[in-house]
Amino acid sequence: MDNPIEENIHTASAAQPTVRYIGFWLRVLAHVIDSLLVIAVTLPPLLMIYGNSYLIGAHTWGVWNILIGYVLPIAAVIVFWRYKSATPGKMVIGAQVVDEKTGLAPSYGQCVIRYVGYIVSFVGLCLGFIWVAFDKKKRAWHDLMAGTVVVSKKSKKSKAATNDN
Repeated sequence: MDNPIEENIHTASAAQPTVRYIGFWLRVLAHVIDSLLVIAVTLPPLLMIYGNSYLIGAHTWGVWNILIGYVLPIAAVIVFWRYKSATPGKMVIGAQVVDEKTGLAPSYGQCVIRYVGYIVSFVGLCLGFIWVAFDKKKRAWHDLMAGTVVVSKKSKKSKAATNDN
């Protein structure tokens, strides 16, 4: 086997010899969940600061809009990837973002590259996200850039069981 994650999982459990990569539609579902959570957290304070005019786009690009609407969500996603290996949406679907080579949580640098890769994946009619449907390991362009994969949480637990032996 030339995939370290699959090798470690294979030695940990004969019942689960392969990694289950998370595909396009489950990742879309996770993203929808994450987006709804971001709206639920950021919209109330933005409405308190800018009023109802915020809903029709009449708000100014003030410091609070930038901090609450952009910086906070970006920081939260990176922190979740780094310390939980998943955003809340990925936790709900039982998925984790892991380093492709080790199967462990991605490094801080990988998390930042992965987030910047979201922009790259978005450019060109979202082809970078759609790429998940065609890649053998179901990686989007941001995964390819960061050296990460999105796997079933059960695959990650099997990896962890290998480390305990």
